[in-house]
Amino acid sequence: MTDRPGSPARAIPAPSFGPARTNDDFDLVPQPSPGRGTVEFDFPGVEVGTAEYAEGPTGTTVVHVPAGARMFIDERGGAIGLSYGDKQFAHAICLSGGSLYGLGACAGVADELRARVENRVGWTDLKCVSGAIIYDFATRDNAVVPDAALGRAALRTAVPGRFPVGRAGAGISASVGKIDWTRCEFAGQGAAFRQVGDVKILAATVVNAVGVVVDRDGTVVRGNHDPATGTRRLPHLDYEAAFAGEGPTTMQGNTTISVLVTNVRLDDRALEQFGRQVHGSMNRGIQPFHTSLDGDTLFTLTTDEVDLPTTPSRIGAHALNAVGLGSIAAEVMWDAILSSAR
Repeated sequence: MTDRPGSPARAIPAPSFGPARTNDDFDLVPQPSPGRGTVEFDFPGVEVGTAEYAEGPTGTTVVHVPAGARMFIDERGGAIGLSYGDKQFAHAICLSGGSLYGLGACAGVADELRARVENRVGWTDLKCVSGAIIYDFATRDNAVVPDAALGRAALRTAVPGRFPVGRAGAGISASVGKIDWTRCEFAGQGAAFRQVGDVKILAATVVNAVGVVVDRDGTVVRGNHDPATGTRRLPHLDYEAAFAGEGPTTMQGNTTISVLVTNVRLDDRALEQFGRQVHGSMNRGIQPFHTSLDGDTLFTLTTDEVDLPTTPSRIGAHALNAVGLGSIAAEVMWDAILSSAR
C-alpha cells in the first residue's frame, strides 16, 4: 500500500551549498503569502498572518493571540532552533524559514507588538513572542532569510478565521522525505480546526522532516519519491537496505514546527501532558519523527475560556476527559499534517 504511485511528484531542485546571495543583495519587499488556499477556523481571539520574500522563497507565519495565552513548549529531536521571551506565556508564535538566521523574524513581531501599545514598556505592557525555525536552504540557491521586517509584515497581515496552507509563510520552501536529495519533495504548512460542543482546537504545522507524510491508511503521500518508479515508500525499507550495504543515507536540514491552540482551561500539568500527547501522536503522520536530525517543536496554548465536563473516575475527576481532549486534538493535528502535503 505504501509503494503505490500517488499524487504527482514535487521534487526539489538539486541543493547548492556554495557562496550565495543574501538579503543585502536584493531589494527585498515583504509580500503576502497566501499559499494554495486557506483553512477556515472559528476561534475568536486568534489571528494568523503570513509573509514571504519571493526572492528566497522563504517566509514567516505568525499565530497572534492579542490577549495572551498560557503555553507549554515541547522540544524534541536533535536540531532544535527555538526562541522565547516567556516559556509559559505568549502573545504570538512566530514560525520561520531561514534556519537559525530566521530567528530575527521573532524580533520583528515583538517590535510590532510594542508599537501597538505606543512603545510602552511597563512590566504589564511587555509582549511575549516565541518562535521556531526550519532549515529551508536545501530547496533554493540563496541565503535569503526572514528578518525583522518580514516578521512585522506577517503580523500586520494577521486576520481571524483564515489560515493559509500549502507552500505559504514558513512552509514555502519546506520539504520532506530526505532519504536522498533526489527523493525529497516540497511539502508546506498545514492547518486544521475542530469544534466539539464549546471546545475549540486549532492545529497548525510546518512539515520539513527527515520523514515522509503518511495518510491514515498507511499510504505515503509525500516524500521519499523514487523518480525511477514513480512510487513512494516508508523510509525504514531503505534503511534496511542501507544496513545491508545497499541504500541511501539520510540528509540533514530538517525540523517540523507546530502550534496547537485550545480554549479549554487546563492547569499547568494538564497543559503539559496535553501538548506531549499530541506531539507524540504526530509520529503516525510523519515517519520517522523526532530523529537526531530533526528539531521538532510544538507550542501548545490555551486561552482558558471553557472547562472540560467533569467525569469522576478512579484516576481523578478530570483525567479521562483530558486524555480524550488529547486524542481528539491528535486527529486534528494529523489532518494538519496531511494538509501540509497536498
